[in-house]
Amino acid sequence: MDLVVRQPRLPKPGETMFGSGYSTVPGGKGLNQAVAAARQGGAVDFMGAVGNDANGTELRGVLALHGIGARGLADVPEPTGTAHISVLDSGENSIVVVSGANATVTALDAEQEATIAQARFLVMQCELPVSALVAGIRIARANRVFTVLTPAPVLPLPEGFVGSVDLVVPNQIEATELTGEADPVRAAELLSAHRTWAIVTLGAGGCVLAFDGTVVGLAPARPVKAVDTTAAGDTFVGALVARLAAFGLPLELSAAAISEERMIDAVRWATVASSISVTRAGATSSMPSLAEVAAILA
Repeated sequence: MDLVVRQPRLPKPGETMFGSGYSTVPGGKGLNQAVAAARQGGAVDFMGAVGNDANGTELRGVLALHGIGARGLADVPEPTGTAHISVLDSGENSIVVVSGANATVTALDAEQEATIAQARFLVMQCELPVSALVAGIRIARANRVFTVLTPAPVLPLPEGFVGSVDLVVPNQIEATELTGEADPVRAAELLSAHRTWAIVTLGAGGCVLAFDGTVVGLAPARPVKAVDTTAAGDTFVGALVARLAAFGLPLELSAAAISEERMIDAVRWATVASSISVTRAGATSSMPSLAEVAAILA
C-alpha cells in the first residue's frame, strides 16, 4: 500500500516541515506492473504475499477489479508491505519500501511454479527476496517463459543473475548502481551482454534500448506536464510486456525470439502509456487504458 505525502521539497536532516496532502493508494511495484499490463489488455496472474489486514484485503480487491488472477498470492501473519512516498510539487518522488509480507516469499510453492510454467512472460521486481526470483527464473527457463526484471530496489544479486533474464528494465540510478557506469548508454551495453535486452529509462529523457552489448537506439519521451511520476516506470514495464504479448509470438520465448522491430514498437507503446500516467496523481489510479494509448498512436 502506497502512503503518499505531497510536499514542496525533501526535508533536510532533522527538519520538520509541512506537507500539502496525504493519501493511501494501492501500489507496490508488482501490483503496479500487473495493473498496467491488465489495463493494456494483458491476461495477468499475480504472485506474492499480503497480510491478514485491511491493506491486504484492499489490494486483493484491486486485483479482482482488474481481472487479475491471485491464486499465487498468499495470506501471511506479517503486515502487508507498504511504500512511503514523498511526491514533490515538481512531480518528482522518492520512496522507502517496508517489505512486510513480501519478505516471507523466500521460495515458490507448487501453485506458483505451475502459474509460471503456464505463462508466456514472468515479470519480476526486487521487492521479493532474491531466492524467490532465482526460483522463478529456474521455472521460467525450464518452460521457455520470457523473463523480465525491474531491479528495484537495487539489491546485491548473484553472479550472472542479470544476464540470466531476457529483459532488464532499470532506471538511470538503478543502472548506475548495477554497473558502476553513470553513462546510461554504456550501462545499457553492459546490462545487455549475454544476449539480454536492456532498457534504461531516463524519465523525461526517454530511454536507451540495447541488446547483446550493442545499443539499438535512444527513444525520446513524449513531452507532457508531469503532475506525479509515481509508478511511471511500472506503467512503462506493464504496458511494454502487454504489447509484446499481443504480438502472437512463438510459444517458446527467449530474448532472441523478440525482433528489434517488435521491441521498438513495444517501447513506443510503453512510452506513451507512461507519459499519460505522469499527468495524473497516484500509482494504479494513474494508469491509462488500452484505448487511451491506442488513440494517441492511431
